[in-house]
Amino acid sequence: MVSGTSEAKAQEGQAVAQADPKSVKLASKGVHTSREFAALMSAIMSDVLSGALGPNVATAACNAGGKLLKVVEMQYRYGKGNNEEKVLELVAPVAEE
Repeated sequence: MVSGTSEAKAQEGQAVAQADPKSVKLASKGVHTSREFAALMSAIMSDVLSGALGPNVATAACNAGGKLLKVVEMQYRYGKGNNEEKVLELVAPVAEE
């Protein structure tokens, strides 16, 4: 086996760069549902393991994903309106003088 090939690098645990990580394609479309969020997180894990995405980028994406989930949770708990469409106001409206 030649040590310079992608296959050999993958076996040795070295990063193998890919042109377009799967997670980038999914993220560029936006995340609107829990299914899309799960698919994006799965793609990020796959991309990190394959070496297509660096650990620093994956950490940043996962931290942002956690904050997105927190906003959804807060909207569900504290939002005003019916269960279908709750609106969460993060700041109080400014009173007019």
